[in-house]
Amino acid sequence: HVQLVESGGGSVQAGGSLSLSCEVSGITEGTNCIGWFRQAPGKEREGVAAIDNDGATYYADSVKGGFTVSKDNAKDTLYLQMDSLKPEDTAMYYCAAGRPRYDGLCTSYEYTNWGQGTQVTVS
Repeated sequence: HVQLVESGGGSVQAGGSLSLSCEVSGITEGTNCIGWFRQAPGKEREGVAAIDNDGATYYADSVKGGFTVSKDNAKDTLYLQMDSLKPEDTAMYYCAAGRPRYDGLCTSYEYTNWGQGTQVTVS
């Protein structure tokens, strides 16, 4: 079965940086949807960043220029480098995975496996 474990969260001052990691196990070979989401208290969960099997990256407009998503297939690990953090970035951050849609696309509905989350607090 698929397991995802996030780490690297913490508390930082505005303008600081954090590096998040997600160790993935049990995922099937082939094309997968892998990305980061976040949820702040009282708000809906939102997509943050994703990376496809070809290495192409995708970002929410709110984090463009500050966040960088990457992966290390040899280590089965997904990363999120977070720079120039702002208080509005405070949230629980989750990594997620799933199988692509019938047409090969990865929308929010295709992420069916989730980690427990790691808290990021910016003050």
